[in-house]
Amino acid sequence: MAVDLLLGLQWGDEGKGKIVDVLTRNYDIIARFQGGPNAGHTLEFDGIKHVLHTIPSGIFHENAINLVGNGVVIDPVIFRKELENLAKFNLDFHKKLLISRKAHLILPTHRLLDAASEASKGKAKIGSTLKGIGPTYMDKTGRNGIRVGDTELPDWKVRYRALADKHEAMIDFYNVDIQYNLAELENDFFSAIESLKKLRFIDSEEYLYQAQQEGKTILAEGAQGSLLDIDFGTYPYVTSSNTTAAGACTGLGVAPNKIKEVFGIFKAYATRVGSGPFPTELFDDYGATMGRVGNEFGATTGRPRRCGWLDLVALKYAVQVNGVTQLMMMKGDVLSGFDKLMVCTAYNYKGDVITHLPYNIEEQNVTPIYTEMKGWKEDLTKMTKHTELPQALNDYIDFLEKELEVPIKIVSVGPDRKQTIHR
Repeated sequence: MAVDLLLGLQWGDEGKGKIVDVLTRNYDIIARFQGGPNAGHTLEFDGIKHVLHTIPSGIFHENAINLVGNGVVIDPVIFRKELENLAKFNLDFHKKLLISRKAHLILPTHRLLDAASEASKGKAKIGSTLKGIGPTYMDKTGRNGIRVGDTELPDWKVRYRALADKHEAMIDFYNVDIQYNLAELENDFFSAIESLKKLRFIDSEEYLYQAQQEGKTILAEGAQGSLLDIDFGTYPYVTSSNTTAAGACTGLGVAPNKIKEVFGIFKAYATRVGSGPFPTELFDDYGATMGRVGNEFGATTGRPRRCGWLDLVALKYAVQVNGVTQLMMMKGDVLSGFDKLMVCTAYNYKGDVITHLPYNIEEQNVTPIYTEMKGWKEDLTKMTKHTELPQALNDYIDFLEKELEVPIKIVSVGPDRKQTIHR
């Protein structure tokens, strides 16, 4: 049985959580394959808004198993808070939520290291969420990390102490003013570890292999976005994991030839949180309107998102790198009332017109070249069928499909799971 894959095609915040929630009824298993609590997947239904950070977005569906894969990094304290926030919904976590033993743990000192590193950069800071993600992945690749399965070993606290002591020496090296009480942070951490150990730890790659053998349907859920990929994103303003399709294979132990559908999620415009290049960023009323109407604030950090026109050069790149088979366009409703829409279809790159994403897209090198399209006035939020969509929006979708050479199968017209139009 094949594995389908859902991921974001921009700088994150595309609306992946909503679409996973919409699609979950078609799957037996939802599996997160990378990232950590820097993710903020927002789901809305029955008048309630939910924000998940580590737990997969299929958790509210009765029959779906939700798996946190080996490519994810877990902060036990944040994870426990997520579980506490969901306690009132009477979810059977022991049955529905599985944790890979090979997933790495975010220690309190990882978060402190993150803060110290960012503070030391001054104006050159990356825009980290300060959740300890980067330092945890550094320890993973440096072969120093502590994994979920290690907590089942008798000497795991000895391993913890050795790594935490090393981290404190590194914090001192940065020579910045970071105030903290490690003993207090560790009390919370070890208490949260005991809560985590009440869940089922599994050898996830074997579990998923057997599930495929049994004909179970599996959806791999990505976090962040393709343009934040550690290899293929706008480095160094990226996250610390592989957010592209290849990351699903390494983050779950799924063979590449088992991936079938690749669902690519994108907004009808573009946003970015934190630092880094953004060729189509707007500083005018159009951008302000996108931010206000789209409620563009980070689900994890609360930071305002930078807004701009859709960048087809970057989007086409993400489609190519991921092998996207179906597209899903989010927040079309936010653009209702715009008199015109601009779509970036090429770059002027150091005097040459190019249509591919170059090595460097800093503003001194890149000027976007736009195609202007007609806007629409209609309120989309009550529409339920694709035949109800205004002609200008259909023209917009047709233009994007032609440029991207991939069909747009879903158009989201609001945050609720019911505000989803299938084409």
